[in-house]
Amino acid sequence: MVNKYYQPGDERAKKVGDLFASIAPRYDLINDLQSFGLHRAWKRRLVRLARPLPGERALDLCCGTGDIAFALARSGLDVVGLDFSEPMLAVARARSKASRDARPDSPPAPEFIQGDAQQIPFPDNQFDLVTIGYGLRNLASWEAGLMEMKRVAKPGGRLLVLDFGKPENALWRALYFSYLRWMLPIFGKLFCHDWQAYAYIFESLMNYPAQKGVAAKMEKLNLADIRMLNLMGGVMSINFGRKSRAASLQDSTNLPR
Repeated sequence: MVNKYYQPGDERAKKVGDLFASIAPRYDLINDLQSFGLHRAWKRRLVRLARPLPGERALDLCCGTGDIAFALARSGLDVVGLDFSEPMLAVARARSKASRDARPDSPPAPEFIQGDAQQIPFPDNQFDLVTIGYGLRNLASWEAGLMEMKRVAKPGGRLLVLDFGKPENALWRALYFSYLRWMLPIFGKLFCHDWQAYAYIFESLMNYPAQKGVAAKMEKLNLADIRMLNLMGGVMSINFGRKSRAASLQDSTNLPR
């Protein structure tokens, strides 16, 4: 049975929008449960790999409820979080307000805006850092999303993609896929009253080239310093690339691991 939220082609955006509207109120809770809290460590790993510098400008695409955007803002960056789901953005903005109310002296909050990651509403060469966590896989064209990330990055800017991966080890891959296929729908049923809400993850991953496909596309886009970091044997992954400078490539040495 094809998942009702996975629809290739022109209907993809609407179906994914319906999905995130339905899960937004419980999104953070279910992320903690389904990943045993590890998604927080993986997002911190992405931020460390990005090497954010105070004063830089960052764009976090498919920002959801804002985890990565908030982490970048705490590092002293000027951050824009973009998502096409208004219900998810509403949660991010509520979290931002609660944080400011609790700590008025906290760093400037990210700006959260509605928009399409395949048609980013910014001119070329705007951001030192462009990130996307668990979002590239959900786009109607993940290739278009990656091209847009490159377009809005400044020369020398870093691009990072965090998402579900496909482990190379056959046994580990089979166990992992079984967990996604049979256990995640239980979370959807229990917390969203809709088993297909989290069965969608397996369906979307099967139609996504994962870390190797993203790395190959980065090469075709002539990004520099391309790295592929597998987490937990490849069940999650971070792809890294850097937009080439006009005159010379940024030094690629000493990236954190």
